Amino acid sequence: MSHLTDADRERIAALFDRQLDVGLHHGAQLAVYVDGEAALELAGGVTGPDGDETTADRRHVLFSSTKPYAAVTLHSCVDDGLLEYDDRVVEHWPEFADEGTAKADITVRQVLSHTAGLTQGEIDERPDLWGDWDACIEALEAMEPVYEPGERAAYHPLTFGWLVGELVRRVTGTPIETAVAERVFDPLEMGDTGIGLREDEDDDVATLTAFETFDRCRDPGEGLGDHTQVAAPFNTEAVHRAVIPAASGLGTARDMARFYACLANGGELEGTRVLSPETVEAMTTVQAETDADGTLGRPGRFALGFWKGGTSADPYGSLTPEYVFGHAGLGSSVGWADPEANVGFSYITNGVRDGSYEHVARVRSLADAVRVALQDR
Repeated sequence: MSHLTDADRERIAALFDRQLDVGLHHGAQLAVYVDGEAALELAGGVTGPDGDETTADRRHVLFSSTKPYAAVTLHSCVDDGLLEYDDRVVEHWPEFADEGTAKADITVRQVLSHTAGLTQGEIDERPDLWGDWDACIEALEAMEPVYEPGERAAYHPLTFGWLVGELVRRVTGTPIETAVAERVFDPLEMGDTGIGLREDEDDDVATLTAFETFDRCRDPGEGLGDHTQVAAPFNTEAVHRAVIPAASGLGTARDMARFYACLANGGELEGTRVLSPETVEAMTTVQAETDADGTLGRPGRFALGFWKGGTSADPYGSLTPEYVFGHAGLGSSVGWADPEANVGFSYITNGVRDGSYEHVARVRSLADAVRVALQDR
């Protein structure tokens, strides 16, 4: 932990504790890796309104911070020559669309960059079906694009995960929850992270609390709707056990920081390579930019499974360099990589706040504190 001084850690910890003290959430975890080494790890508060003390190894719901785990699994398949970014999805998944339709021309690249047009459908509103993989895939096969494929960047809140997950299953023959463990979690020693709980695992996930939006801070975009309602199903064991590669990741800040430390270092951590440098470069190249995302109504810079920094809405810091990349999860979590500074960062809470301002404000303040501490190292 030589990258931060004791005084640096105390200042960051004071801000971390302050967010707990003022009630932004009940519990939280923060982890930072620098040059492939653990530089900071904090855990505080409680696991829910009436919960136990939060520890560094307590699993939390990651919401859309799950998406990069699924995406990197698919990127590893590209590394292995199992598919290419400009392949049409139907080449690997024939039931996906009828030949001759616009949907049949959707590519793997468009799926990963949120430009496929399959943003939301009935399945998004059916938590009772999320535990049935076949039902979710059949719903995607029946879905028609909301936007002409390739023409508009529009965030795919849940469909992204099933699209990516089924592509992984088609080209490897392995379910996504197993493939991500074999290709990402196990090699990087992310022992507290998974997509959904397995049958032999207890449901010890921290309890989420969806806080009411501060009335004077309203986002002009429609977004995903009432975040308190969106979050509610994710406190149920049925959803914890469901395989939703866009949202049902369960894990810790320590594991997520290791993941981003690997990507910040060109796909390698502690001698273990998960992706080639060339694939890391390809997946972090911006594919689409917009001033008003077709789903969220916010500025966005979309790479292949990641959001890039450099916008007024990104959650990676107040003045984020454009080369920073990562992802956030429904008003509660964030992880990012800075390849220039070789930093992997993760902040996870069990308090869901309005993602457009409240969550961005709290995670940016911690990101800024880490950047200031590291800028003169």
